[in-house]
Amino acid sequence: MNVKIILAILVLAFASLACGFTIDLPDRPEAGPEVEESITVADPESEEARLTISFGAGELTLSPGAQSLVEGTAVYNVEELKPQIKENGSSIEIRQGDFKGLPPFDDMKNEWDLKLGDMPMDLTINAGAYEGNLELGGLALKSLTVKDGAANVDLSFSELNQTEMSILRYETGASNVKLTGLANANFSTLTFSGGAGNYTLDFSGELQRDAVVTIEGGFGDLSLVIPEEVDAIVTVEGAALNVNHSSGWDQNGQKYTQNGSGSTLTVIVKMAAGNLVITD
Repeated sequence: MNVKIILAILVLAFASLACGFTIDLPDRPEAGPEVEESITVADPESEEARLTISFGAGELTLSPGAQSLVEGTAVYNVEELKPQIKENGSSIEIRQGDFKGLPPFDDMKNEWDLKLGDMPMDLTINAGAYEGNLELGGLALKSLTVKDGAANVDLSFSELNQTEMSILRYETGASNVKLTGLANANFSTLTFSGGAGNYTLDFSGELQRDAVVTIEGGFGDLSLVIPEEVDAIVTVEGAALNVNHSSGWDQNGQKYTQNGSGSTLTVIVKMAAGNLVITD
């Protein structure tokens, strides 16, 4: 049988099947009046805590200053967004409620403003497409993990982390992410992975010890801000990556070095393509 005739028969068959299907989309919940709800979590009866914040869409603000583990408020106007708190010993999760249908994006309001206490903790933030203003300076974070989607995030350590951080992980998508005061995070290892976004990693602050940073990305724009007094090595892997650096850096092939003093910051950049700017 002629190939064109076979294709025509298949197209007609699929068309006839499609006519027999009805797709029922879930109802979209309606936005109602705003509700302001207090969120308070006491320190667990242990020497440290594991805190997870699971947040979907909206605005999330974190800052230090709580007298207990967590204090703050949530303002929302969809019943399904009511926050939930789950405690299991020293493990605590504060999570956004689940939608039963499609969210009312146009009219939805979901704003969390939370303060964190100074108990030593492992902090995990799981988020979706959200606006994040996260000030974590002055806390005692033993580890930090952030996983989000298409987000706009400003995360900073304006003061020194009060304990040694073993690892800082950040995984994101096509986002605009700015991390500042990273030397104050007092980490030994930082891993950052992103998609096609705009990312700034600013290592200002006080570098307490040697630290290793691994950055992996697709097609994006990456800025590394490393103060001129920091001893640093940046190694770049990516044939289609356009690299620009300030005058204080020496280049030897794909390796860029800055002679500073004190501890050494080692950065490995693995990107498929895009733009990398190294500046002080």
